Amino acid sequence: MKKLISASLILMSAGILAACGSGSSSSSSSSDKASSSKVEISSTKSSVSSSSEKPKVPAEFEAALNKAKTYNEMMHFSKTRLYDQLTSAAGDKFPAAAAQYAIDNLKADYNANALAKAKEYRSQQSMSDERIRQQLSSSAGEKFTPEEVNYAMTNLNK
Repeated sequence: MKKLISASLILMSAGILAACGSGSSSSSSSSDKASSSKVEISSTKSSVSSSSEKPKVPAEFEAALNKAKTYNEMMHFSKTRLYDQLTSAAGDKFPAAAAQYAIDNLKADYNANALAKAKEYRSQQSMSDERIRQQLSSSAGEKFTPEEVNYAMTNLNK
């Protein structure tokens, strides 16, 4: 895309220069017009390239996101539990802003995570439905939302 824009700008500037050069004005006035054309082209070019660049993300934010991806794939945390793990003094000790960046940029399906946790509790600990529901929703447990818990319990035995 940048190459296409650059090529278009070069062709336009060549056309402008040709039009300016073919007139009967003095050479200094032609060079002044050419200079102003170049300034416009270069300023347009820099605004195009800077608008397509993404802002640089701090390394610690990227590290928090990578850790969140690992937890999401292996531990099936809820959003709240994941944030707590990332920021906890007993956990990863990321700053709140880095943890929030990770949460905001993680492509997680928390319904699927709740269901995976429910299946783990059923297969590994032989918990009853009621006990699984409590564990998934408890503030001392998995901290899933009521909607996520309902999804997990509805789909647990399917």
